[in-house]
Amino acid sequence: MKMYKVEYYIYCILYSPGYRSRYAEFLKIDFPRLPLTGNLELFRSLESLGHELVCLHLLEPPKIMQLISGYKGPKSPDVKRVGWSDNTIWIDAPVTKKCQPTMLGTVGFHGVSEDVWNFRIGGYQVCEKWLKDRKGRTLSDDDIAHYQKIIVAISETIRIMKEIDEVIDKHGGWPGAFQSGKKGDE
Repeated sequence: MKMYKVEYYIYCILYSPGYRSRYAEFLKIDFPRLPLTGNLELFRSLESLGHELVCLHLLEPPKIMQLISGYKGPKSPDVKRVGWSDNTIWIDAPVTKKCQPTMLGTVGFHGVSEDVWNFRIGGYQVCEKWLKDRKGRTLSDDDIAHYQKIIVAISETIRIMKEIDEVIDKHGGWPGAFQSGKKGDE
């Protein structure tokens, strides 16, 4: 018998773009309402997607091992100036004038979409922050491999976030998928 976990359902809801948009103001100042559903099919679908997200965010195999970016540069690169252009995250991007796009560097991670580069958690741009926190340091082989797994996790998170709202839309959208039919429900 398969056990379902409410925690995965909750995690999934918190990654729904529809939820984030609908409750944006509450998310900034308070703890917003967590919509529950009486629809078992919807619950199971969201629980399953939440489980996928948790595994990705813990960098657990197997999906995380299917790297989508490549690394180009020396064996032990130093992190200098971080930037993105041409589907590559550069760790030696040349200095540009304010408001100018990042120019091509020589050392970086190629095959990284702009959506992945711009993905934020809280106020932080994840790909940029991880590297900026290591500015002036040398990346080991393990660091490079870890960063490539982060890129996979973000790319898959973006895909799953779209899928979450598709599942919710299939069951009536916001707030319909979460209404029980009782008067007073949002």
